[in-house]
Amino acid sequence: MKIKVKLYLGLGLLFAMILFMTIFSAVYINKLRNQTRNILVANYNTLDYSRKMEIALNNNIHLAENSQLFRTNLLLQQKNVTEPGEKELTGRLAVNFQKLQQQPADSTVQHSVRKDITDIMLLNMLAIERKSKLAESTTEAAVFWITLLGTVCFIIALTLLVNLPGNIADPVKKLTESIREIARRNYSERIHFEKHNEFGELAASFNTMAEKLEEYQASSIEKLLVEKKRIGTLINNLNDPVIGLDENRKILFINTVALQITGLKLEDTIGKPAQDIAVKNDLLRTLIQELFNNEKENKTTAIKIFANRKESYFEKYIIPISIIPTGEKQEKRMGDVILLQDITPYKELDFAKTNFIATVSHELKTPIASIKMSLQLLENKQLGSLNSEQEQLLQSINEDAGRLLKITGELLNMAQVETGSIQIAILPSSAKEIVDYAVNANRTAAENKQIKLETAIPDTIPSVLADKDKTAWVLTNLISNAIRYSYDGSAVEINVSLEGNSVKFAVADSGQGIAPEYIDKVFDRYFRIPGSKKEGTGLGLSISKEFIEAQDGHIAVQSEFGKGSVFEIALPVVMDERR
Repeated sequence: MKIKVKLYLGLGLLFAMILFMTIFSAVYINKLRNQTRNILVANYNTLDYSRKMEIALNNNIHLAENSQLFRTNLLLQQKNVTEPGEKELTGRLAVNFQKLQQQPADSTVQHSVRKDITDIMLLNMLAIERKSKLAESTTEAAVFWITLLGTVCFIIALTLLVNLPGNIADPVKKLTESIREIARRNYSERIHFEKHNEFGELAASFNTMAEKLEEYQASSIEKLLVEKKRIGTLINNLNDPVIGLDENRKILFINTVALQITGLKLEDTIGKPAQDIAVKNDLLRTLIQELFNNEKENKTTAIKIFANRKESYFEKYIIPISIIPTGEKQEKRMGDVILLQDITPYKELDFAKTNFIATVSHELKTPIASIKMSLQLLENKQLGSLNSEQEQLLQSINEDAGRLLKITGELLNMAQVETGSIQIAILPSSAKEIVDYAVNANRTAAENKQIKLETAIPDTIPSVLADKDKTAWVLTNLISNAIRYSYDGSAVEINVSLEGNSVKFAVADSGQGIAPEYIDKVFDRYFRIPGSKKEGTGLGLSISKEFIEAQDGHIAVQSEFGKGSVFEIALPVVMDERR
């Protein structure tokens, strides 16, 4: 018999018995409820009415309220006749009550009324006793049958509990042990279930699988070799260099392009530890350096390599290879793949763009400077006086020319940064002179917005090792930004302090501040805070970062949205002065 059929029969029979017992119990309970309700509704109410009529009779029936009480309960009793003979007794009570009302002083009539009430009460008490015995008999029958049905259900459930788990668990246990043997590559393992059920079919399928695994064991090695050659051919035909390492950093494969750019030979690399080969090969040492620094992030790095008879640029990707072995839950590191993507065409386009920007910016500076000189002559009124409208127009042209000159300067600086040709002259420089230059350069802009420039420079501050002009440019840019984003009538603080072996320049404003999601982006090229109405190219802070880091310095920002920002520059001090 099928296990599914056994489950259906056993559980179905148990369910049917429980359902039948439930219905049977409900019937008996409903029967008991009806019998009890008959006692309460019919007989108990009659006793209550009779008791109230007797109270009215004992409390002087001649009084109007007692007479009314008797009459009310008599009417209720006449509507509550349920027992045989009760109707005649109730009718006789009504007749005698009429006589008592007509002959109040007749004690014989009063005695008759009292006897009628007593007879009615006795009749209902006997009915209550009879119905109670009937209910008791019904209860005993219900207990017997429910106990019997419960015992049968218990026996069936116990039988299922004893037999069913074993019928299912024992074959599963046997199957589990056989699967473990297969996992150990013991493909000769077989299982045999004599029963013609699902487990018998499962055993047949398992044995077929084991037979096929046993047949394929010898041929699978050949197929694996074919697939390995196919993958090797695919890797060798890739145009990008690819190097594969196992979990012990041994070279598993390296394609032809990778051999060409590294200058290695195939027979000298396959199966050898990468670190041993890297001792004599600078390029390979650069490629695998991150693997031995335990860097977890998958970073991409641009590398300049002489390939294809020219200086080429490759972007390095280190791709970790991890798998979850069969039968396990934890991921296991199986090795790494180093991929070099040729980005030389993009670099050449980037160089062309940078040269174009540098050339255009340089060519623009000369005519802009000439415009500024002409504007200065007009402002000095050496060529004649101007009316108020002309002076306003001249001021607007002067501001636009200054803005254009600043943009071209920033573009030239960015061109230096991108080409790596930043010219830095690091010399001992006075921190106070750098601050004074930046403050004086922004004084006019601050006065236009009625902003105070407050400086705090201790006299003991030593000189810094820095490029004075570029550091002053950076500080000027930071103060200009602080003025631009500060409210009219506020203050911008420039503080200089000594921290360890560095001098820190801090520019603090009380403007709107920077939202937390933009803090990490303010030093990115061309980035401007969304919604900002202030003018700018988004290059100033990026160039500032490049200039400061080129001097072995550090630049950072702290900001609380709604309360302002603080930009900080840290530059190394002149050690001789510290001594």
